[in-house]
Amino acid sequence: MDSPESVVYERRVAARFASFDQDGNGWIDREDFSTAAAHLLAEFGITARCDKGQALYGGAEALWQGLAGIADVDGDQRVTRQEFVGGTLKRLRDRTSGFTEIARPFLHAAFAVADTAGVGTVSVADAERALRAFGVSPKVAGEVAVALDGDGDGRVTEPDAVAAFAAYFTTLP
Repeated sequence: MDSPESVVYERRVAARFASFDQDGNGWIDREDFSTAAAHLLAEFGITARCDKGQALYGGAEALWQGLAGIADVDGDQRVTRQEFVGGTLKRLRDRTSGFTEIARPFLHAAFAVADTAGVGTVSVADAERALRAFGVSPKVAGEVAVALDGDGDGRVTEPDAVAAFAAYFTTLP
């Protein structure tokens, strides 16, 4: 029998599935990551062909490959909810750093897109815009963006954003 903590963790991870399943078709595939990249680029008015756009699409592909390598048990290039929960529970629960490493190229590129001032940090407002572009509800996006600003200076650092992203997907409540 599963422990109460495992049940809570599994439910939490399953809920995260929807954040990757951009088109809501019941599985995660390469197209979901391309769609997320396209939404972010559109939000910030950046073209796919520029350096930032290419880096974002490359990061999206790296994130997809990493996730598929962890969770696509049957090798069909689709990660079902069950595969996502199983893959995340079995391979990432005790290896937050592993998830961070597969997500880092995408997050670095996304951070560069959202850094509209070009100063190496992202304003809380731009962090909120980026989260909304990824499909996070406006209320939650605002709360998360403010929470990411740990020192209250109105800016979010990339290391804080990367750590929060990894924690969101791999940490027990």
